[in-house]
Amino acid sequence: MAPIRDQSPAPLTELHGHGLRLRPWDAASGSDVETWLRGLRDPEFQRWNTPLRLVTDRRSAQESLLARAQSATEGTSMSFRIADAADDTALGHIGVNEIKYHLKVARVGYWVLPEARGQGVATRALLLAAHWALTELGLHRLELDHALGHDASCRIAERCGFAYEGTLRGAIFQEGRHDAFRDAHLHARLATDPEPEGP
Repeated sequence: MAPIRDQSPAPLTELHGHGLRLRPWDAASGSDVETWLRGLRDPEFQRWNTPLRLVTDRRSAQESLLARAQSATEGTSMSFRIADAADDTALGHIGVNEIKYHLKVARVGYWVLPEARGQGVATRALLLAAHWALTELGLHRLELDHALGHDASCRIAERCGFAYEGTLRGAIFQEGRHDAFRDAHLHARLATDPEPEGP
């Protein structure tokens, strides 16, 4: 029986592949804070996601990024800025969240800036981050959920080898509310699943 991985924090790292550069967000960078704020205030993001702490201005955006940096230091979550590998243009975000080394499981989530949509950014970033989590982090299972009706996320998940496992009733917040809930699709990928084809 293989030993359980030490629960020490994963080192901060950069990921490269599929024409992308994934690096940790920098709360001290004005451009990172602005990109984070723009992404979380985007109407399409807000349609499908309701964060526990709402990001409404530069201060709350910086606080949000500082909290993510702390989670990375603790090894419980890794948040990456998605950028074009050629010119470092910011494209979006992907996170490997709620990492539980003792269970070898984590959750993934992502968003793409409006001007970068339709270019396969989410698919390429998810392939890159999932491969890293299932190999370098030694995880066995990655979960991905999205609001019912978010068909684009369904397609991205399936292209990246995240099999649909069912509908979670009342699992996530309704749009813009913390007092009402909606259903979500659950997808998951195992380390033992076949590696999906690249984009």
